[in-house]
Amino acid sequence: MNVIKGLLKKDLLNLASYKQSLLVIIAFLAIFSAFNKGMVQFMPIAVSTAMGMIVLSTFNYDEIAKADSFILSFPTNRKEVVKEKYILVINSMILGGIIGIILTIVFNSLIRMVNPEFQVIIEYNSLLMTTLSGIFGIALVEAIQIPSIYKWGAEKGRIQMFILIFLIIAIIVGGVFLFSHLELGIDLEAIGNFLSNYGLIILIITTMVMLYISYKISCKIYCKKSE
Repeated sequence: MNVIKGLLKKDLLNLASYKQSLLVIIAFLAIFSAFNKGMVQFMPIAVSTAMGMIVLSTFNYDEIAKADSFILSFPTNRKEVVKEKYILVINSMILGGIIGIILTIVFNSLIRMVNPEFQVIIEYNSLLMTTLSGIFGIALVEAIQIPSIYKWGAEKGRIQMFILIFLIIAIIVGGVFLFSHLELGIDLEAIGNFLSNYGLIILIITTMVMLYISYKISCKIYCKKSE
């Protein structure tokens, strides 16, 4: 556990330079939300996505500095190295979602004080669903990209990730097109009610399973490099 704490500290120190970039993103979102009230509720998605993508830059730092050789010279193993990356990624997305929710509530109140006509009623169940949807989206991207990075490296892994994401989007769009043009007798109202009742649970479980599978794949890829 001490090894993982040390690796987390190393990555967090590398990410310290991104504080200004994150503040600029938040400031831009606040200004944009002031002119487009519909955007304020999407702040959790934007912040969690930004933090999730920023964390991936730690792979670039490690690759440029050839940190793996140095890290593995200590009493650690490759599974701990992989585990630390996933701990960092998961916590960054959760923290981004929490910060996004807080900023949504605060900015909504401040903007309404400046502009009384700014009428946005925040439904907390909807806000939580939006936040979890954003976390699921960035988790899907990272669940694909991290194993790709371990397999091909930071630069080539990014290219492979874009190809895989394009294929996923194409499959989803194709599926939606088929369902919308084929008479399959699907009860959309029943599906909507089901998602309303169990959507949050499904998102949480799916995200956890997806990241766990990604972690196991990354461990398998990274451990094979030692052979």
